[in-house]
Amino acid sequence: MKLKNKYIALAAVGVVALTSCSDVLNVDAPSQNNATMVYSSTEFATDAINGVYVLFGEDPYSSRMMGVWMQNTDVEAMGPNAGLPSAHRSSVWSLQGPALESFNDVYNVWNNNLQAIERANQVRAGIDGSPIGNSEEMQQIKGEATCLKAFRYYLMCGIFGDVPYYDEAAKWGDLIDKPRTDRNVIYSRVLQQLVDIEPNMKFSDVNTGGIERMNRDFAIGLIARLALFRAGYGKTVNNEMKRADEYLDVTADSLTVTYTDLNGNEKTAQTYTQYYQMAKDYCQKLIQLKPRALYANFDQSFVNEMNYTHDNNSEVLYEVAFVQNYGGDVGWSLGVPNTGSCAKGNTTAQVAVTPTYYMSFADTDTRRDVCCAKYAHANDTVAAARATAIYAGKWDRALAAKDLGSGSSKGTGINFPLMRYSDILLMLAEAENELNGPSALAKEALTQVRARAFAGAADYDDQVTTYVSNLNSKEDFFNAIVDERAWEFGGEGLRKFDLIRWNLYAKKIEETLRTMICWGISTEEDLLNDASVMATYPEAANYVNWANKLWYAKSGTANKKTDIKWYNQKFKITEDDASMTADGWQSVNWGSDCIKKVTTYTYNGTDYTACTKTSNADGSTTYVLGVEPSQVTVQVAAGDKSGITRHQKFQSSDYATRLFRGYAGGALKGSGIVPYLIPINITTLNASSVLNNDGYGFSATDMGEGVNIDIATIDKENY
Repeated sequence: MKLKNKYIALAAVGVVALTSCSDVLNVDAPSQNNATMVYSSTEFATDAINGVYVLFGEDPYSSRMMGVWMQNTDVEAMGPNAGLPSAHRSSVWSLQGPALESFNDVYNVWNNNLQAIERANQVRAGIDGSPIGNSEEMQQIKGEATCLKAFRYYLMCGIFGDVPYYDEAAKWGDLIDKPRTDRNVIYSRVLQQLVDIEPNMKFSDVNTGGIERMNRDFAIGLIARLALFRAGYGKTVNNEMKRADEYLDVTADSLTVTYTDLNGNEKTAQTYTQYYQMAKDYCQKLIQLKPRALYANFDQSFVNEMNYTHDNNSEVLYEVAFVQNYGGDVGWSLGVPNTGSCAKGNTTAQVAVTPTYYMSFADTDTRRDVCCAKYAHANDTVAAARATAIYAGKWDRALAAKDLGSGSSKGTGINFPLMRYSDILLMLAEAENELNGPSALAKEALTQVRARAFAGAADYDDQVTTYVSNLNSKEDFFNAIVDERAWEFGGEGLRKFDLIRWNLYAKKIEETLRTMICWGISTEEDLLNDASVMATYPEAANYVNWANKLWYAKSGTANKKTDIKWYNQKFKITEDDASMTADGWQSVNWGSDCIKKVTTYTYNGTDYTACTKTSNADGSTTYVLGVEPSQVTVQVAAGDKSGITRHQKFQSSDYATRLFRGYAGGALKGSGIVPYLIPINITTLNASSVLNNDGYGFSATDMGEGVNIDIATIDKENY
């Protein structure tokens, strides 16, 4: 059930803003804010909870937190512009958070989350005090409020780290200027609230609104997800990546959650291992209470969203319900680019994926060409994309079932999934492996996900049966889960937070950069033949079959990706460029985009940035050095030496360098601690007497333009 426009006006009922400069809460008089009236009927309570949902439609969520800010990782990554960082979203991409302290978007994101949390707390309090609060419908609404609050803290802790925690709704006389609370305390407290309300909620197939409202299916899954985050790593005020067990007394009440499993056993979660057990228990709870199959086709969930349809008790557990023209940037900032004059409007596509992510997929994995769009639309014509311009491909406004209009941009009304059933399976596999190693249970859960990805493939047995059966150590199985979550959820904004909780962010950044460098080296024969280069980058030999360019031809007029016929999808071809061009094929840069080549020429002690070389009929050679108006022509007789030396300097590409430049300038010299947190905005700090940005590594963040890694300089004398 989509949120109706009228709810925007009703959203202010019982709402208190948490950005006032006053330490003491100032609210409307009771006669103006009558909670008894609001929560004396489910209709009014529904209006109040819609005031929480409606905040998803505002830019801080739909244009920022939903996807744009969930970069740069080894999966989703957007290349920042050149130059020093400024108050711009590209500073988020490049991991240069301190540049954002005065950025208004940070202020708005902070407020949007705290406003949603306060509204959710108001709903919870209102229902607790309602004469009909124990009714089935009111408990469901309280459950939705609890889920919404927990999800907003999940976002805040991933973006800002430790943040103020508001356990209850603000009341007259309350102090709302609160310091940061450790993220592990926040996870524990919202988990306990979820555990307490979840049994009273309705499953999506019986709840009003289905998967477009938070439901019991999603609540169980959210408990499992947050339990994994409570078990995982995060940045401390001392700029260290630690689990709670390493620096907190986890036996404290504030860090303890009690729950009852499906067998009626009461359990306590305190240590990280116990929280893994909690995640496993809740994944199994959903599987036992509401089992379901994955869609036969991987893209079906996203096709449904593009068609504005949904299935309850199916693969999607909950998706944010956007209303056309009133919110939702799926198909605007997130999805395949549509530029120029397009029948269904334009995009400002700002969620891309790395070329190494595309190349990581097995050739027969059906997820690759859904997650990765190596095409774009311009003037309702499809075009091939180069390796550094692959966008998240799960949504494409050109395929939207509704006529969005040629003048449309934001507000597509296309829904966005917050959790799919495959997430439950992979969380179960991860938790079980952590507790008991790669057991039959863990392998079966992983197999279900891979079986769909390779359905019908000629190498199904190799990619599914053999692949999973060979994962016989805890470490190997964990690494397989890390990979599988990348392949399954690309573009859905989960990777960044996953890497943080695994404490793998730095490792994956370094792997991505090095792979791009080695791939680039493999496209240059001179580098492959240079012993010093290969001694430093020996693994470049592993990529010699990766393509330096892809060849394609266009056919059809349907403006779909199927209009592009690819000659090669991933690997090099044996045909030369001339024959391919003669046969009508076009090319787009692929691995060659992963390396930067700067060429200069020296003649008589002077350096030139350009040189054209022409072989004449009499065997002589003509060289033209430099550019107008300062050109020099050198005529060399047949058999004579030119005296010109060509210098080719090879470096990491600008694209690769900029992606993670806040992490030691992108020069593969990081400390292992990624500066992923964003500081609290200066306006918020000025309004508070207790909040600050001390610690968390902000002052140590690299604020430069990034460092291109020098690979080699190869000279050719008498060029």
